[in-house]
Amino acid sequence: MADIAVIGGGAAGAAAFGELLAQSHGRTVHWIVGPEAPGRGVAYATRDDRHLLNVRASSIGVFLEQGEEFIQHASRQLGQVRGTDFLPRRLFGDFIQAQVGARIDAARKAGRSFRIHPESAHELLRRPEGGYAVRIDTDRWVDVGDVVLAVGALAQRPLRTVTPTALSSGAYELDPWRLDHHPKAPRRVLVIGTGLTAVDTLLSASMQWPNAELVAVSRHGLWPFTHSPLPLAPYPAQEELNRALLACAGVAPMLRLVRKAMEDVPEADWRSVIDGMRPINAVLWQQLSNDQRRQFLRHARWIWEASRHRMAPASGQVIHQMQEEGRLQVHAARVLEVDGAAPLQVTLRERATQLVSTLEADLVIQATGLDTAVAYGAHDLLSQLLRDGLAVADPLQLGVLAKADGQLLGASVEPQRGLYAIGSLLRGNLWECTAMPEIRIAAHRLAAQLSAEGVAARESVGDGHNG
Repeated sequence: MADIAVIGGGAAGAAAFGELLAQSHGRTVHWIVGPEAPGRGVAYATRDDRHLLNVRASSIGVFLEQGEEFIQHASRQLGQVRGTDFLPRRLFGDFIQAQVGARIDAARKAGRSFRIHPESAHELLRRPEGGYAVRIDTDRWVDVGDVVLAVGALAQRPLRTVTPTALSSGAYELDPWRLDHHPKAPRRVLVIGTGLTAVDTLLSASMQWPNAELVAVSRHGLWPFTHSPLPLAPYPAQEELNRALLACAGVAPMLRLVRKAMEDVPEADWRSVIDGMRPINAVLWQQLSNDQRRQFLRHARWIWEASRHRMAPASGQVIHQMQEEGRLQVHAARVLEVDGAAPLQVTLRERATQLVSTLEADLVIQATGLDTAVAYGAHDLLSQLLRDGLAVADPLQLGVLAKADGQLLGASVEPQRGLYAIGSLLRGNLWECTAMPEIRIAAHRLAAQLSAEGVAARESVGDGHNG
């Protein structure tokens, strides 16, 4: 039977690899992880314990069926923890590796075939007889029947307003997780972005450079809202609200319904309303036309992201305390230009007044979060897939076009047999597909589908021999 390749060493790749190990009998599963520690990816590679999960410990896992809960794993390292706690992301990275390790041990005992490749995938070719050839390293190829793309976050591209001079100065940092590459203490650090990535960046910067002045800039100057300290009671009319939302035609009516729901039950916490929409968010997104999606991205994305992807209470407390103490300034402004050597000159247009001003910063860090614009990124494999017509960029630059089950669509908008994606590449199809609850469900379903297809193929071959 043809092998399976999972490309990507982050959490989504780990979930897909572990599920395939458990479900795909008789097929070799290749996990092409790249040079970094497998299973952690960008999200869980941090070693800074100030970087907290933005979900409670009881709500996160790697596989639908796992031998140990995250709370048990964390308790062995920290002592007793509660399911309501927001724990360091580092711990969940450890947990991913432990869970995958357990699946590997079980696969070995069961005699199942797998291989982990510490190289990156650079090229993917469709074979005339079916299946794919994956080039890893410089000249080594792996032949497989099915491929699961789990490449995770793309490398950040500099904003168009950043000049070549600023980029080459060493004072403009595209990777917010590399603060340790700047040993010289800056007088002022300016972070572009106010989302969850920016929050973590500022928490690290505040400790690494205790005397530095911190500035954060984004178009709306809005932090992610904060989770409640304890779980909230469900919104009592959530089922009726969700049915009404599914019957809506467009973004504006949906927003009106959500606002009315919050007004009608003032004693309910608005966060419970947003959380109760989670099971239908992908369906709501899929019902929108491209024009309606574009309208949402332009006018409502900022408030949705802040409401839906909230920060842990401890993180919010530190951020707001730094603001109150005057150490952290926040500007709701557009970045018009970043120029100069060190220090850099950052020109802003304030949102409220439209006044233009220039700030000087010794270090500027771009922390604008997830980039899914595959058509403009510098990812070798994805660029090659687009050139060869094996993938098509989403028209709103939210990953690639795909069917509901993650099967990629090619240049002729035909499904690419045996070629699937999981995680951030499917944002244009699912909108919300990057959090672990969604990833582990998707990984389980995809593994079950590929396993069933493998069984059917094996039986078909057997029938042919018998005849």
